[in-house]
Amino acid sequence: MTASTLITVAPTGAESQKADVPALPVTLPELVKTAVECQEAGAAVIHVHIRDDDGQPTLDGQRLRDTVAALRESTDLIVQLSTGGSVSDGETARLAVLDAAPDMASCTMGTVNFGDDVFMNRWGFIVDLHEKMRANQVVPEYEIFDLGHLANLERLLSKHGLPFGEHVHVDFVLGVPGGAAGDAATVAAMAEAVRRHLPDGSTFAATGIGRTTLPVMFASLAGGGHVRVGMEDTVSFARRQPVESNAQLVRRAAEAAALAQRPAMAIDRARDLLGIRK
Repeated sequence: MTASTLITVAPTGAESQKADVPALPVTLPELVKTAVECQEAGAAVIHVHIRDDDGQPTLDGQRLRDTVAALRESTDLIVQLSTGGSVSDGETARLAVLDAAPDMASCTMGTVNFGDDVFMNRWGFIVDLHEKMRANQVVPEYEIFDLGHLANLERLLSKHGLPFGEHVHVDFVLGVPGGAAGDAATVAAMAEAVRRHLPDGSTFAATGIGRTTLPVMFASLAGGGHVRVGMEDTVSFARRQPVESNAQLVRRAAEAAALAQRPAMAIDRARDLLGIRK
């Protein structure tokens, strides 16, 4: 258990629409403003999806490069790009995300039903992502939607070696319709699997989708883990109370971490922990 808590903010995602969620940051100025506010509130990592001029998800390479540059210019946050995009994005475009040279990128460890859709992550693509991240000096965050994805990760590390930075960090994404449940028992089971099957010193964070946000956050803190919050994962702060901003969610996470006597982790400490390149 670390003495502080790594807080990641996922401000946008690929599912919600601006017309339905006016506070959702979809333009680059909105995203930068959100990032500045979330850093001040206690976040150390920003998990980024981007949108086009119509507010739709995109993996456009120039937009990704401009986004990374703008976030670095305005904040000290660790910039983590999503290689998941939206469920309809192809493998070539998803691999090309790494050419934008983020500090980190997500690497989902298996296929999962995603509501009415299927989020496809075949074995060969996972290997390609892992190896290109290492070649590009990008630290992966291994996304875990189900318990079997941890077995996939154990296999990946055994066959293809440690990631760049040599630290293994995973994020349990729980409560997705089709994936593992967003409850304390699931967090505990996955945390135990990390301790038993992944390299010593591996760390985990947990993300609860929708109404599972709070139970998953509290369970992760209680189990020595870290947290991810943001409007990608929930647009409700409480019953019948819409989220006002991503910073509101980060502040609540920082307050919970402080109550757990593991306050929000400083960004420099997070860089050292995760093995981010200098």
